[in-house]
Amino acid sequence: MSESGQSAVKPLIIGIAGGTGSGKSTVARKVAEALGEASVAFIEMDSYYRDFSHLTRHELQHHVNWDHPDAFDVPLLASHLEALARGEAVEAPVYEFATHSRSVQVRRVIPTDVIVIDGILLLADERLRTICDVKVFVDADPDIRLIRRIRRDMAGRGRSLDSVLDQYLSTVQPMHLQFVEPSKRYADVIVPRGGSNTIAIEMLVAKIQLRLSTRPQAVRV
Repeated sequence: MSESGQSAVKPLIIGIAGGTGSGKSTVARKVAEALGEASVAFIEMDSYYRDFSHLTRHELQHHVNWDHPDAFDVPLLASHLEALARGEAVEAPVYEFATHSRSVQVRRVIPTDVIVIDGILLLADERLRTICDVKVFVDADPDIRLIRRIRRDMAGRGRSLDSVLDQYLSTVQPMHLQFVEPSKRYADVIVPRGGSNTIAIEMLVAKIQLRLSTRPQAVRV
């Protein structure tokens, strides 16, 4: 790594997609743990939500579809992934979910051996999936995903059961059927049952290690 944050080796970019509550983060963490000495950096697609701080609470609740591709700043995310692929460091945004706005702070991400990016709509966008060297879709039954979302939103975000179910029925489920589920066909690897599927994760790690051993050098500018 140079002082400018540029790497001489092209990072391997692993894209992990799947529905809400499918276990994407668990799979990403277990893959990173299994890679041993390889350095890993994480990027969450959720950090690239657009800034909605100008909207009222009523507008946020009734006019913003958080599960639609338009809710994300995809061009910024794509440009950051392309920079990392060239071996350049980036300043990733930090999203304040309490105010639905971008923080004035940023998070510096340097090009490591492996860059892991996860998000429900990652494989739904052609530009993003083209950047990914390995594309993963984490699959799970709808009832399991719903239960995990209820537990997460009620325990971690202080939401009521009715509000979670209303959002699930009005936007989460329809957007999953329209965008997330169809994107499964673009995956190189499908991981059923999420983080509990040890065999699938071992196969994924083996694939990543093989790609690491044959990765090209980054182009210096």
